[in-house]
Amino acid sequence: MLARYACRPEETRGRLFREEESTFRSCFQRDRDRIIHSSAFRRLKHKTQVFIEHEGDYFRTRLTHSIEVGQVARTIAGVLGLNLELTEAVALAHDLGHTPFGHTGEDALSEMMAPYGGFDHNAQAIRIVTRLERHYADFDGLNLTWETLEGIAKHNGPVTGEVPYALAEYNARHDLELHTHASAEAQVAALADDVAYNNHDLHDGLRAELFSTDELAELPLLDGCFAEVDRTYPGLNYYRRRHEALRRFFGILVADVIDVARARIAALDPATAQDIRLAGHSVVQFSPDIWEQLKVIREFLFHRMYRAPSVLKMRAKVTAMVNDLFPLFLTNPELLPKQWRKDVEAVRNETELARIVADYIAGMTDRFAMQEHARLLGD
Repeated sequence: MLARYACRPEETRGRLFREEESTFRSCFQRDRDRIIHSSAFRRLKHKTQVFIEHEGDYFRTRLTHSIEVGQVARTIAGVLGLNLELTEAVALAHDLGHTPFGHTGEDALSEMMAPYGGFDHNAQAIRIVTRLERHYADFDGLNLTWETLEGIAKHNGPVTGEVPYALAEYNARHDLELHTHASAEAQVAALADDVAYNNHDLHDGLRAELFSTDELAELPLLDGCFAEVDRTYPGLNYYRRRHEALRRFFGILVADVIDVARARIAALDPATAQDIRLAGHSVVQFSPDIWEQLKVIREFLFHRMYRAPSVLKMRAKVTAMVNDLFPLFLTNPELLPKQWRKDVEAVRNETELARIVADYIAGMTDRFAMQEHARLLGD
């Protein structure tokens, strides 16, 4: 049973291009399935989360991260009576616009694109699902519902100020009401992203030996988790001990989001999904206490993991690759694959060409970017 404020398939605002409805899948199920079957989703398996894809088989990639986000999001959405398929669709699509080499690659591409309107991975996700996926006979993109597109576009909340070009182009054709908050389903997907990476980055940092279990056991929230494990399982070996502690930490974050969402929804008493959008604030958040403790953990991760010497060394290497590839393709667009040539022939100025080059580079996997760099530049 869906809550009153949940998004209902029969009340969807529809797709940009009209299609016959499926006889056995809701519109949001079709969105989720199209995302899973997209080329961009498959490429996430070889795109970095924090560590470069080839550095180890156990580290998270964008694909495994997206699956974990989808799992967390479905759990929270189920408790809140929200539409599970819409929640999962937004969760699985949220990272489609990421470049190779994680945030390092995005930083490098953003700098290259600064004269041409910049680069934003959330907006790029919209560009992918509305334009760059070209498999269907009747339209470019995946022709997703308004509700799914809204959730992807507003992953970080209402879009205010200057709207990234990749989002503005589509929004001019299909108004996503960027100034409002997203549906409760999309808000759940966004918080599930935070829950997932706060948990798994600790796992990956331990496996990479960038910090120790004892150091984690001194951090807020985690100190209580380790203490509970030690009381319940005295003498437990270090590998199981840290897994049990991080499992409890994960549970605390999920429970906190659910408790806060329940309280904020009860206070708002929304009758429809639109009431959530027009509330003027998010209804899915961490509590202030948990958020303050998470900031300490995130600061720890920033210094000990995201800016660790080994990570910084690889950041410099992959930044140089993007800095080499972008001007190479911009100056020599004939080096782009054949399927991109038609787009290149239609450009009217350097900005349009630069945006095509950015689309191509952003779509690369870590390994393909390295291979192309070696093939074209000989190193």
